[in-house]
Amino acid sequence: MFARALIAFLALPGTVAFAVPIVWLWLTAHTSLTQPLGLLPLCAGVFGLLWCVRDFFVAGKGTLAPWSPPSRLVVIGLYRYTRNPMYVCVSLILLGWAVAFASRGLFFYALAVAAAFHLRVTLAEEPWLARTFGEAWEEYRQRVPRWLL
Repeated sequence: MFARALIAFLALPGTVAFAVPIVWLWLTAHTSLTQPLGLLPLCAGVFGLLWCVRDFFVAGKGTLAPWSPPSRLVVIGLYRYTRNPMYVCVSLILLGWAVAFASRGLFFYALAVAAAFHLRVTLAEEPWLARTFGEAWEEYRQRVPRWLL
């Protein structure tokens, strides 16, 4: 299962939060760190993302990938504060890249990705969680906000 978790990490947030921004910065010649404070959300997002992936693997007995989801509802760690901490963390990473390298294009990419995350959560993930985890999901949904607010 560790191999599936690693592949899922590299394929999904690895592409969206790291490969695309790095290629974008390179292609647009934004290769100089212009605002070091942008590294704060980037690093916080990386830390949080790794924490969530670990929780999915250990507590959820699954991965972040739709093809190998957790078999248990994960309600520990950052999942105590938001139902979607991985998406929040990826958004922080993207905003960190945009700020750190003064890339307006990456800022708009971050906004588009955040909007896509919201649609995915509301149209696909939440209905699946309701069908899969039933009453446990409903109690969790009422107790913990979708996002941070």
